[in-house]
Amino acid sequence: MNDAANQALTGRSKDSVTAELISFAIGDEQYGVDIMAVREIKGWSEINHLPGQPDYVRGVLNLRGVMVPIVDLRCRFGGGLTEANALHVVIIVQIGDQQVGLLADRVLDIVAFESAQVQPVPAVVRNGRTEFLSGLLTVDAGMIALINLSHLLDHEISAQAA
Repeated sequence: MNDAANQALTGRSKDSVTAELISFAIGDEQYGVDIMAVREIKGWSEINHLPGQPDYVRGVLNLRGVMVPIVDLRCRFGGGLTEANALHVVIIVQIGDQQVGLLADRVLDIVAFESAQVQPVPAVVRNGRTEFLSGLLTVDAGMIALINLSHLLDHEISAQAA
């Protein structure tokens, strides 16, 4: 079957790649991370605080013998500290060789999309808070900001953890 016939049957071009993300909420905003980076999703539990860390690093969680730093995404994006409670979730993701927990309000859905649907973050809103975003995805329920996990941590924090 040639490419044109394949595109007619599937509705997708050869250049368009299907991907999936986990969408979650921080306040009224929707964010997403590549599902392949997600290792587990767990409820909020008490963590051990470490001195000298940035405000957005809430501490570490002992996850089956591995110390996992917990990043408060609301704080990281400039919205202040999350008053975490039993309703919050921690999304454990793999960033390079390190596991990191992302504190969020709630998990929403698994979303499948074509890579061609991802729009760039507009240049007029690029600032310290949007450098963590790799793109925007419009879905039926609104817009999902895609998190660029490799830019989420400061370089000195990733080096300390390694």
